[in-house]
Amino acid sequence: MKQNASIVVQELDHYFGSGKLQKQVLCNINLEIASGEIVIMTGPSGSGKTTLLTLIGGLRAAQRGRLQVVGHELSEAKEEALVRARRDNGYIFQAHNLHDSLTALENVQMGLEVHGRWRKEERHQQAATMLEKVGLGERLHYYPSDLSGGQKQRVAIARALVSHPKIVLADEPTAALDKKSGRDVVEIMYNLAKQQSCTILLVTHDNRILDIADRIIYMEDGRLSKAPS
Repeated sequence: MKQNASIVVQELDHYFGSGKLQKQVLCNINLEIASGEIVIMTGPSGSGKTTLLTLIGGLRAAQRGRLQVVGHELSEAKEEALVRARRDNGYIFQAHNLHDSLTALENVQMGLEVHGRWRKEERHQQAATMLEKVGLGERLHYYPSDLSGGQKQRVAIARALVSHPKIVLADEPTAALDKKSGRDVVEIMYNLAKQQSCTILLVTHDNRILDIADRIIYMEDGRLSKAPS
């Protein structure tokens, strides 16, 4: 194992269902991702990419094999351990998942409230600063309904990065965006993550953004394999 690895996956299997309906969705996954590395995972729909992402993110417990994420062992982990692990992560999804009744500033502050470490004034300042960094300094008090798709995704990026997570997990963050907006949000995420020295694991089908990766991995039928030539 690399000394600076932030994600270590060894002989990981995962199943959905039980009994005769049980289906194996991940098969003998072995993967190491170094601290600060940007890795893109690609492959056909239904190949298990999102499942692996959710396991690494502590959104469900790993069933079989070893899964260690920034020092947290997630194999057969209890909910309390998963909650602790999730505090080190930032999440960005295809759907921005913003609260429509909250302003951009309030949505980003939510990324700090779950940690319980900052006073209200500190949360306000950190959220405002992060929104300025993603180019929304003049839209702090706009509601999601008043923002474009690209701007909503920028708010989601700000929310994910405002707590300075050790790992950012992104699932198809550009899928709903046009070419320019998609490129813009990925470059914002890339630059901020590099500034904060956090690891990025990004799932995408978008060939237009593959060049931001330090490494590209390919998944098909629940297995990591070489990308087709």
